[in-house]
Amino acid sequence: MRVLQVMAGAPHGGAETCFVDTVLALHRAGFEQKVVIRRDAARTALLRSGGVEAIELPFGAYWIDLKTRSSLRRITDSFKPDIAMAWMKRAASFLRRGDHVGVGWLGGFYDLKYYRHCDHLAAMSPDMRDHVVREGWPAERAHILRAYAPGGEGRRLARDDRPLLLALGRLHEAKAFDVLIDAVAAVPEVQLWIAGEGELRGALEGQIARLGLGDRVRLLGWRNDRLDLLATADLCVFPSRYEPFGIVSIEAWAAGVPLVATRSAGPGALIEDGSDGLLVPIDDAPALTAAIRRVLGDAVLKARLVANGRRRYEAEFTEAAVVASYKALFERIVRR
Repeated sequence: MRVLQVMAGAPHGGAETCFVDTVLALHRAGFEQKVVIRRDAARTALLRSGGVEAIELPFGAYWIDLKTRSSLRRITDSFKPDIAMAWMKRAASFLRRGDHVGVGWLGGFYDLKYYRHCDHLAAMSPDMRDHVVREGWPAERAHILRAYAPGGEGRRLARDDRPLLLALGRLHEAKAFDVLIDAVAAVPEVQLWIAGEGELRGALEGQIARLGLGDRVRLLGWRNDRLDLLATADLCVFPSRYEPFGIVSIEAWAAGVPLVATRSAGPGALIEDGSDGLLVPIDDAPALTAAIRRVLGDAVLKARLVANGRRRYEAEFTEAAVVASYKALFERIVRR
């Protein structure tokens, strides 16, 4: 099975992390892949460390994209893939029909105009699949391809004795880290690490200073040692205002870390409240504070969330399960 993988995403983000993890998993499973990405030295190095070479193209302004389209067409014609898979809407807009099956990957509730050259769509969740069908995409060509979280034991990092909360994601308004910082201000016995980068770094640094939390809240920047961070944390908090899926939930389940999240679209549909995580309303710092206190203060609840989360992960989101679903879908649509 020859698969062309195309991704023109941002330097950082959950969907971009999912792309790298999936490409490396398919490589380990023996798929023959040609990988094309927007120029990004760090992502290229990350893929190379897993045995995958990436071709970098300058996705950008209109006059640059004319050359990029031509380069991508030459790569496609030379590689002759069975599947050409575009990750997210920007990459999908570069696909052209040919002697391959075009698959557009959706990490959110995107406008289908970007996917007009795709033959099939692959969504991360049933809600996303339902969205594209409601928008007029043929149901028989809309599929679910789950994300997965790498398993394995992380290395415990240096920290002090205070309970440690961990949040992961871009420093963007949608992630609501401002609400989480307000919530943590009311729990003086804990510390918080936020692993991510983005345009709100300055605003969040100002909020931390105003609240006098400089000794308890750290902005770590974007990190690729997520397993180590999760192995170090006592609680994972996912406070998003908007989250179409939320791979952080799966990462917490895989790592055996209890999870508190908001009822944004993805986590609200994925998490079973009180069973494998606690759900709180969006933009509600007091409710977030109460949930943090509840988990940290109840060993029985904490153990239940961890055990049930791990069961969900092993049943649905392991590398083996997700690779098998990709293989089954690719074989089915190529035969068709």
